[in-house]
Amino acid sequence: MLYPASPEAATRFLKFVNASPTPFHAVHNAALRLEKAGFQKIREKDEWEKTIQPGGKYYFTRNQAALVAFTLPQKWKEGAGLSIVATHVDSPNLKVRPISKRSKSGYLQVGVETYGGGIWHSWLDRDLSVAGRVVIAEGNGSFRSQLIKVDRPILRIPTLAIHLDRNVNAEFKFNQETEFVPILGLINSELNGAASRPESDSDKEDKQPAKGPKVASSVQENHHAALLSLLASELSIAPEEIHDFELSLYDTQPATLGGINNEFIFSPRMDNLVSSFCAVEALAESVSSQTSTPLEGNVNCIALFNHEEIGSVSNSGAESSLLPSLLNRLSPTPSSLAQSITRSFLISADMGHSVHPNYTSKHEEKHRPLINGGVVIKTNAKQRYATDAISTFIVKQLIERKGGKVQEFETRNDMPCGSTVGPMLSKIGIRTVDVGNAMLSMHSIRETAGSHDVQSAIDLFSSFFEGFAELDKSLTVD
Repeated sequence: MLYPASPEAATRFLKFVNASPTPFHAVHNAALRLEKAGFQKIREKDEWEKTIQPGGKYYFTRNQAALVAFTLPQKWKEGAGLSIVATHVDSPNLKVRPISKRSKSGYLQVGVETYGGGIWHSWLDRDLSVAGRVVIAEGNGSFRSQLIKVDRPILRIPTLAIHLDRNVNAEFKFNQETEFVPILGLINSELNGAASRPESDSDKEDKQPAKGPKVASSVQENHHAALLSLLASELSIAPEEIHDFELSLYDTQPATLGGINNEFIFSPRMDNLVSSFCAVEALAESVSSQTSTPLEGNVNCIALFNHEEIGSVSNSGAESSLLPSLLNRLSPTPSSLAQSITRSFLISADMGHSVHPNYTSKHEEKHRPLINGGVVIKTNAKQRYATDAISTFIVKQLIERKGGKVQEFETRNDMPCGSTVGPMLSKIGIRTVDVGNAMLSMHSIRETAGSHDVQSAIDLFSSFFEGFAELDKSLTVD
């Protein structure tokens, strides 16, 4: 075994995150895990309300970038509540521009756009590649969207040598438009070894007008031929069969366990693939560990959203119709829908901030979560988190049932507070709590979290799916 002393759940997470460089891959791998556990794929465009059955296990995806999965109790009927774990599968990254072809001073470069609030200097001098989805022609006028992941380093954003900038350690800043363009290769390699042209010519290369009429659906002139050839080779197709793509850059260094006792995970995209992985595992295990589904209670559900890092405003984001549509389709009358909402509960699961030993002053004195210290409950009086006393009580009760630990997080009054999908989903009327695992270096290309906290999150979600409906009956509020 590669990590004999490490938590088993953490090693499974490593496989998931290494195979999921983009939201498309994360959704695909989550679907494979659910199908292995017996979940059946349904499609939003179908009239599946007439085919789903009590005791069934189902999932659907939207635009390859979001996933909703749910299980129905044996005595399920309209008006039943939903026990939902909501996460997001996107992370700050660099996206290849629709017209990415760049060249300068003999180098082939690829134009990129920043996505989300990344710690961008952490992307410098890293071994980068591309992954995402490609629209390809299949013949007979049909097309399909296929996932791609180039498994070797092809791009790099080099820093400027200290000899050319002696102040780099005193004050390091760079222009994200002009000084943050990845290098793909050398121009003479694109020209099959021919002598490179003078710099003035290569600098003007991308400004030359296209020769002849351009086919509207062709992307051949928008990107370097070398890049298109590489993508085509990976997909075993001809370059001209590529009609569009949506690609992100990613760090090819695999996620790994670290620390003297393997107590850490060093990985990209842990915000928020840790929560997403744990939600999928808990739901899959909730049906795999039972001889039959529960007779009654809530519909257990997970929702993996896209675009949280940029505000969730898309058809696959948390502010989309994904959850409202599910609620309406399961409880189509106004009365049953209202009953379902009041019986529901949502855990918004997103990573949280561990206290940093070098920057302890950045934390409120009594709210300093520790890595591997258990689940963090996130509270904010201004409702940047949706937590309140009732939802906190419920989560603490669920954690206690599994023997877990709880930590509290609030920001300082003199610092702004981030947010999650929780507040926007609570607008539906569902009771909501915000939780997460503690981590360092959030939004860096390499983040740090706790290897033992992975199981802690799975345990909370499992306890939620097993016991929320019963716990809720014992609580009187209104």
